[in-house]
Amino acid sequence: MDLYKKPDRKFRLEIEGLRTVASILVAVYHIWLGNVSGGVDVFFVVAGFLITISLLGRYEKNEKIDFSGFILRLIKRLFPAAFTVLFFTGIACILWLPEVRWDQTVQELIASALYFENWQLALNSVDYLAQSNEASPFQHFWAMSLQGQFYIIWPVLLLLTILIAKFVFKKRIRPVFLSMLIIVFIVSFIYSVFKTDVNQPWAYFDTFTRVWEFSIGGILALLIANIKLKKSFSFLLSWLGLIGLISCGIILQVSTVFPGYAALWPVLSAIFILIAGDQGGKFSAYGLLISKPLVNFGEISYGFYLWHWPILIFYFILTGNKTASLIDGLLIILMSAILAYITSKFVEKPIRNRKSLNVKWRTALVAVLLAAPVLVLSGFWYHSIAEQQAELKTMINNEDYPGAAITAFANSDKEIAESVVPTPMQARNDQPALYSEGCHQEVGETEVIECIYGDTKNPDYIVALVGGSHSAHWLPALQGFAEKENVEVRSYTKSGCRFSAEEFEAEDCTEWNRKLMEVIVDVQPDLVFTTADVTAQQEVPEGYVENWEILKQHSIPVFAVRDNPRLKFDVPSCVEEHGSDSLECAVEREEILPKEDPWSKLENPPDNVYYVDFTDRFCENQYCKSVVGNVLIYTDSHHITATYSSTLTPFVREALMPVLEKYK
Repeated sequence: MDLYKKPDRKFRLEIEGLRTVASILVAVYHIWLGNVSGGVDVFFVVAGFLITISLLGRYEKNEKIDFSGFILRLIKRLFPAAFTVLFFTGIACILWLPEVRWDQTVQELIASALYFENWQLALNSVDYLAQSNEASPFQHFWAMSLQGQFYIIWPVLLLLTILIAKFVFKKRIRPVFLSMLIIVFIVSFIYSVFKTDVNQPWAYFDTFTRVWEFSIGGILALLIANIKLKKSFSFLLSWLGLIGLISCGIILQVSTVFPGYAALWPVLSAIFILIAGDQGGKFSAYGLLISKPLVNFGEISYGFYLWHWPILIFYFILTGNKTASLIDGLLIILMSAILAYITSKFVEKPIRNRKSLNVKWRTALVAVLLAAPVLVLSGFWYHSIAEQQAELKTMINNEDYPGAAITAFANSDKEIAESVVPTPMQARNDQPALYSEGCHQEVGETEVIECIYGDTKNPDYIVALVGGSHSAHWLPALQGFAEKENVEVRSYTKSGCRFSAEEFEAEDCTEWNRKLMEVIVDVQPDLVFTTADVTAQQEVPEGYVENWEILKQHSIPVFAVRDNPRLKFDVPSCVEEHGSDSLECAVEREEILPKEDPWSKLENPPDNVYYVDFTDRFCENQYCKSVVGNVLIYTDSHHITATYSSTLTPFVREALMPVLEKYK
């Protein structure tokens, strides 16, 4: 094998056709199937293939890596369409996107503009409270962000290869670079398989679980000149690759099993097509891929990918539809193609083909001019959101917003103010302090995190707040009286993990609970505050009772609160759309709560447990509403806002303090 044999420098038309197929597959699966196709993985392979050829070719010609020139050339090619789409989509978001989604969306706009949207989504994927976030119009930029990071990694990898080849092995660069790419492939693929198994949502967006897809394209770029196949075999290989690519998303649930082993399917499909090339003759898949319609569309496939997603998202927002009909979907594709063509003709090509922009400083200036409107827009938008979040602090404890306090009076239906706090937009971030302070353990982790609130200097009592997010959202209610009553509150909470002795499907919950019990027994709090059940379940979980029995053995009393009602819709979105007093944002009490209290069916409950039911602070006799006393109750469909939790302070205080005093 001659590693110094270079591939033909001819323009490979089938790559344009392959891009067309991949981009259309992505759109088709997004629009009609609500799934992902594997088409993005094809983009990664092709990028690895082409950039490896380009970088290595320029180095061998000039004997240097022109890093700045490489990046600026990429900027000329990528920035015009990307920042055009980002800017106009940002404007559309401000005009039409519900305010409740603004905070998440502006974060993703900034992340997309700075090419780390994949990491933003990865962080959200393990943020228990962010997992229900609606898809933003910028979500598809995760692939562009990952590809942008690859464009930084590859020149650095080539530079490292050059240093090793020259000063360590004293060899020419190609065999060393091939070895490097093989190592990158193996390490990244093993990591991808491992991470997909233990945390697939994170793995899907992780740069390092995807690098192997770029590296296999690079490996092929170094070897392809030596690959000569029989016409019949190339014919079969090309069709196998194309059919494999088209069928991938139909056969595999790509969004839940990728990357890992499963991503080999579209990756190898692309590799087969590239290896076969034109060796299979005009009746091979090559003949289809080089057809004029596919090649022409390939020229705008990048813009088509960028436009199709925000158009689809705004279609759902403006029509209220959950799915797209055949006609509507075709119109979305047509509109995406038209906008891609306009962007290419009037933005991309004039910038890319203008010879005066071949000067580096001018290209850099163009990059700044393209990025500036997006960054300014996102900056003003973010500042506006931050100002509204700050306003919330001035409205807490305002007599016009009594929240739960109004339920203590007969005229509890009386509305005191026209607005609600937090506003639907503020609600998403109106969470207990333990989230922002890093005191709430994440999914997948087993370490017990302790944070201390209330009277931390000379407390008379220690209360341990334990459990999952439905325990955590009671913290503001405890904080409201902790200092006055000389109570020290120690929080031990974790996303998705109730305080239970059961064997959870998620092993990290089981291990965390085991460690948590050891901590509680060691601390010996005066009281453990936790949830008593799970809304909509007919029985108190056995694992709860087991833990209470263990605490009884150590003479630790338990304050068990009935779980709050869980509504069937996103509360902030509903209130923004229908208003705070609309029955559209209320659910009949009997519909979401068991007719018989689960606690009442518990035989011989441990006598160290004090059960308290605050349901009447959330629900009237007939309805469980979204707003009580002009305070929005939920951040989503079932987590209590910190503001509403704080209005529960007098009720929690009244029920909890006698228990503490009894045991002191």
